[in-house]
Amino acid sequence: MPSHQLPFDPIDEARRHWEERWTKQAATEMVAVTSIMRVHQILMARLNDELERFGLTFPRYEALMLLYLSRRGSLPLGKIGERLQVHRTSVTNTIDGLEKIGLVRRVPHESDRRAVLAEIRPEGRRVAEAATAVLNEADFATEPLSGADLEDLSRVLRTLRVAAGDFPG
Repeated sequence: MPSHQLPFDPIDEARRHWEERWTKQAATEMVAVTSIMRVHQILMARLNDELERFGLTFPRYEALMLLYLSRRGSLPLGKIGERLQVHRTSVTNTIDGLEKIGLVRRVPHESDRRAVLAEIRPEGRRVAEAATAVLNEADFATEPLSGADLEDLSRVLRTLRVAAGDFPG
């Protein structure tokens, strides 16, 4: 039990206030969004705790794995941003962090002089494998959810992602 645990659910308390001032539907929407945001915070904290021993944060892990799983072990920075669906500045900061700890390096693109590639280094491959083993063992910090819960959750959230234009449904 966390030392900062509240004696009540603040999201339920917010629901009560929302229902008093607006509509039940608005309260339901607010609770869903707030719950997703809170779970995001919980998962990021758990995942970052697991990855700390490798000098990684979850965003760095995602970028490292993207390079690890790529055919050549390298990708243009712009392509990394597209695949991770993050802003170019975030990619630059993430690759800077991975480069600083010796897991990736920047190299010139072989055919486009304007482009720079991030390339995974041998140590990056080793760390990617070790970190993935740790996250797999920790069930990607999703305890106490079951496999069926996770499938249901993924299906529901996929609907929102398709409607937002992340990818064609």
